[in-house]
Parts: sequence; structure tokens; C-alpha cells
Amino acid sequence: MTATTVMSKRSTAATGGTPALVLVAHGSRDPRALSTVRALLDRVRALRPALPVHLGHIELNAPLLPDTLAALGDGEAVLVPLLLSRGHHVGRDIPEMAAESPARTRVAAPLGPHPLLVDALQDRLLEAGWPAHAGPDHAVVLASAGSRAPDSAADTARTATLLAARLGVPVLPAYASASSPTVPEAVRALTARGHRRVAVASCFTAPGRFATECAAAAPWIASAPLGTHPAMARLLLHRYDSAAEGARAVSNRGSAERARPATAGPAPARQPRPAHA
Repeated sequence: MTATTVMSKRSTAATGGTPALVLVAHGSRDPRALSTVRALLDRVRALRPALPVHLGHIELNAPLLPDTLAALGDGEAVLVPLLLSRGHHVGRDIPEMAAESPARTRVAAPLGPHPLLVDALQDRLLEAGWPAHAGPDHAVVLASAGSRAPDSAADTARTATLLAARLGVPVLPAYASASSPTVPEAVRALTARGHRRVAVASCFTAPGRFATECAAAAPWIASAPLGTHPAMARLLLHRYDSAAEGARAVSNRGSAERARPATAGPAPARQPRPAHA
């Protein structure tokens, strides 16, 4: 996955200094979501004390992303979506909000798929009672929010594949909305294949309605949302670093091209040799 450079009215060329990290959360009516996101930001700040870290929401909670970016003025920032796959928010909403601000911004890739995300998913399952050595009757439903965007489904499927390789059992992706199968449908499919111990892995960043509904459909155990797991903080910084390095590389290439001396013109065409008698 590559980060997206947002071309706003101002130049996006790097001007030196450390870009701020702006964590972009979706927003939720559940108060537990906001407290979880703030606690996750505290983990990020503890890992990188000198890094300016800010929070902006797409909707429902303050501060909203446009307000956070307005407060940065024309400063430089990397926007890291607290989202687990590509979709409408990553592809359109966040870049459009960034383009309307005076800040010089770059949008990082979402958090999934990535091995650090799988670390967090595995640990949450172990905390819920997943055995250290699963047998052939074990399986997992990877429950996520869902999206109509094909890229989102592809990312979730890739995360399911990575988790299956880690656990050594089948992992079937399922969705709370906008896509199929649902969690109950995925549970029934795995049960029909002979898996009597089906766990639900919550692929959600924070508590909320979708996470609660998916956990309630678990026939056995359900893991907690990923929340403030240490791997999540490291993954946020990894996405930030990758996007910031990409911006520096683009800036350095641009500087090199501007510094390259211009040629006086095209080289003269080679003249044909005279024919010999």
C-alpha cells in the first residue's frame, strides 16, 4: 500500500522539520470509543515523545479533522487513518478534507493488512481463551465493519489469510454491514464444515455497536476490540514513518531535478559518412 499525497492549494514539498502525526479516527456515539482512541494516542506519544501528535475525527466526535488541520495552519502533517482497510473514508473523505485545508499533508495507508495487526488480533484471541495449540475443530470468524468498496474486502481477506497462517486454522472474514457474509452466516458455514469451536476475532479499533453485535453472535469466545494493544501504537508509527519517508523521497527527487543543469539543446544529428569510390 502506498500513501497518498494530497495536492492542496499550497505546495506539498517538504520544508524541513518533523511533520505532525494526525491520527484520523472515524468517530462514534459510544463514549468508550473516544476514550480508547485517546489512550492509544498516549501510547504513541510514549513511544515517540518528540513527535507532535494530534487527533481528528471524520464525524460524530470532536475534534473533527478539518478543525485539527486548520489549527496546524500551513504546517506539514501525515494523516494516519485509524481504519483497518481501504474504503470510501481512506480513498475520498480523508483526502478531500485534507485538500481543503492549508496544511501540507500526506495520507498514510490504513492499518491493515499488516503483520502487526495480526499480532494484536492473535493476542486478543489468546486473552479471550483461544488455546495455545488449536485443533482441527477450531476456526475463527474475522469480524469487521464492512464496506461496499472492493479494496476494503480485499484487505480484510488478506488479513484473514495472515491470521489463518499464524493460528494454523481456517479464518473466514465476515462483516457487520454493507457486505457479506454476516458473522452468523460465517459461523454457520464453519460449523457445517465440522468446526465445533468457532471464535470471533473482533477486527475493530474500539468498542461500539458493530463490535458488540458481532461479539454477541459468537457461539464460543469473542475477542475484545484491538484498542490500545501495543502493536497498534507501533503500527500507527510504522504507517507514519512510511508516509513521511515517501514524502521526503519525492521532495529529494524534485530538488535533484531542479538542480540538474539544463542542456544547451539537442545533440547535433550524426552526419552520414561520405561514400567512397
